[in-house]
Amino acid sequence: MSRAVVALDVGGTGIKSALVSESGAVLHTERHATGAARGPDAVVETILDLAESLAGKARADGLTPVAAGVTVPGVVDEAAGVAAWSANVGFRDVPLRDLVSARLGLPAALGHDVRAGGLAEARLGSGRDFRQVLFVAIGTGIAAAHVVDGKGFSGAHGAAGELGHIVVRPGGTICGCGARGCLEAEASAAGVSRRYATATSSAATAAEVVALAAAGDAAATEVWSETVEVLADGLVTAQTLYDVEAMVLGGGLAEAGDALLVPLRVAIRARLRFQAEPALVRAALGDEAGCVGAALLALDARA
Repeated sequence: MSRAVVALDVGGTGIKSALVSESGAVLHTERHATGAARGPDAVVETILDLAESLAGKARADGLTPVAAGVTVPGVVDEAAGVAAWSANVGFRDVPLRDLVSARLGLPAALGHDVRAGGLAEARLGSGRDFRQVLFVAIGTGIAAAHVVDGKGFSGAHGAAGELGHIVVRPGGTICGCGARGCLEAEASAAGVSRRYATATSSAATAAEVVALAAAGDAAATEVWSETVEVLADGLVTAQTLYDVEAMVLGGGLAEAGDALLVPLRVAIRARLRFQAEPALVRAALGDEAGCVGAALLALDARA
């Protein structure tokens, strides 16, 4: 009988869930609302119910569930299996790994959503040909994952990779963390939308700003050009710190493809002094990366 891993990627709005094979192939996917407004206890119960339902689905399909992996945003103590803090979901010191393991009767692992996505991209996606990879998720927020030889590093306190909170524009836009001019505040998808609205008094998503810039809209072009410049500042800082072979860009903003990658390569190259230029590539696994990464963490924990 084939074996499968129950995998859940929990976000502030939605939960992506999947059954993943031991080779990393996605066998079945589902999406559900997180319902964060109901409070953290209700979210935990939803996670446990979904995990149990997926394990049942696996058995009904002739698969043997062998482990479970869950990823969440925020600060995660992966060694202890505790969701230490998450503003998006309201978690504080939730022993989620043990709760999932007890509900399913299976070994379980808990990880950070971006670090898990980075692990998946480094092993199975666009970073698989490189030993040292920095995965950078650029969406509503910005965060990174450093992966070396297929192993991710979470830092001493579970908070490594918060690249979005490097200050790149001192005195700039106030960030959710309380500082001003953070990379996340200035160059995330939310930041792009905000700056376009400030410039034009018109609402537009980041994707719409990219399309408007491509069509020659002057305000959108200026906003997008500044976004590229800000991102280049942040990524060169990251390269100075991590000295990786490749940076894999994921998240919603990376969906811009060459409209982002081509000018960003130029802007990074212009800023390099002693640093080696990293390969800059788009993520390959899309929004399945979190679930695949959760499964990999669970399989690693069993090894």
